[in-house]
Amino acid sequence: MSSAALLTDHYELTMVQAARQAGTAERRAVFELFPRRLPEGRRYGVVAGVGRALDAIESFRFDAAALTSLEGVVDPDMLEWLASYRFSGDVWGYPEGEAYFPYSPLLVVEGTFAEAVLLETVLLSIYNHDSAIASAASRMTLAAGGRPCIEMGSRRTHEEAAVAAARAAYVAGFDASSNLAARARYGVPTTGTAAHSFTLLHDAEADAFRAQVQALGVGTTLLVDTYDVPEAVRLAVEVAGTGLGAVRLDSGDLGEIAREVREQLDGLGATGTRIVVTSDLDEHAIAALAAAPVDAYGVGTQLVTGSGHPTCGFVYKLVAREGEGGELVSVAKKSSDKISIGGRKYALRRRSPDGTAEAEVVGIGEPPEDDGDDRSLLVPLVEAGEVVGRATLEEARTRHRASLAELPRAVTMMSAGEPVIPTLHVGA
Repeated sequence: MSSAALLTDHYELTMVQAARQAGTAERRAVFELFPRRLPEGRRYGVVAGVGRALDAIESFRFDAAALTSLEGVVDPDMLEWLASYRFSGDVWGYPEGEAYFPYSPLLVVEGTFAEAVLLETVLLSIYNHDSAIASAASRMTLAAGGRPCIEMGSRRTHEEAAVAAARAAYVAGFDASSNLAARARYGVPTTGTAAHSFTLLHDAEADAFRAQVQALGVGTTLLVDTYDVPEAVRLAVEVAGTGLGAVRLDSGDLGEIAREVREQLDGLGATGTRIVVTSDLDEHAIAALAAAPVDAYGVGTQLVTGSGHPTCGFVYKLVAREGEGGELVSVAKKSSDKISIGGRKYALRRRSPDGTAEAEVVGIGEPPEDDGDDRSLLVPLVEAGEVVGRATLEEARTRHRASLAELPRAVTMMSAGEPVIPTLHVGA
């Protein structure tokens, strides 16, 4: 695993250097990663990137090459301190796949100021990106109503962001990705067959279909909109037989064309052949296709850009620090439009007796009281510098489904609206 130490901002190091010289760097501190609001119109968000963040904490080490690159950025004494840097504090957080709302304390990081502040940038970059993708993916899978969704946006974003996006989309319910690095690193299932260039390579469309079926079997998916869709569908069934796995549509009025293709396939006896649609889909386009005979959706650009919201606006703020007597003192930023709420936080999902979520309850200084139906949200992720909260992607997917299932029915609405449950602060 490569070091994450330089995935940070210049001022993180200069703050620590100045704090060390002032004698305040070793003060116990509590940082909180949270959203002040949801992206405009969104009713909920989804936490993703937890596993990647834990990897980053483990690999946050300043090796010789990193230290050499920092000469002139900080002084020699600071370089010596960085050479032995290891995060030795504690981290609590919402588990991966969980829903979140405004002011949810998604991460609570406790350690010395110097140790904890250095993690700010890398944690924010992972959480802001991955949660944006997962939040969009979750809305898309809700709109799909149980029909499979495939992530295929690698060519529309940075090559490393593409891998993280595939992982986040899988957490939020996508069934597969086109990205092979996501398969190798994280075990995300992958799928794919052929593009228009494969058809154009051959002298005739039928030749392309024969080559693909011979190589991949009759269960493959044939792309049928390179030239003329009805003729391509006819050729596809002629070449592969009525057991053809699927056809893919990538242009035009997808709903209307899908109806025509379904009728044609059924007429040719290929009643089990599925119809897969692609072409700049988002959750609204998917919802509009709900009544069409579509069996699966391939989503690219809109997914890897967060469907209009490529970041979640998470911030990482100091909310408590050690006072003169060793006690924790609440601190908070008071700017009128960028308020943070001081104090170490605890959170639970308040639920009705039938299990429906009613509120996000955030306790300040102490855990909020559980009325018997509630669910605690923060789990230990790191204890004394050791990662203890790893979860598999399958566990995250299961958690995501369960988290959405307990939210009010308004969560399924694609129209803009307010968060489906309020956030309540209790305590000091």
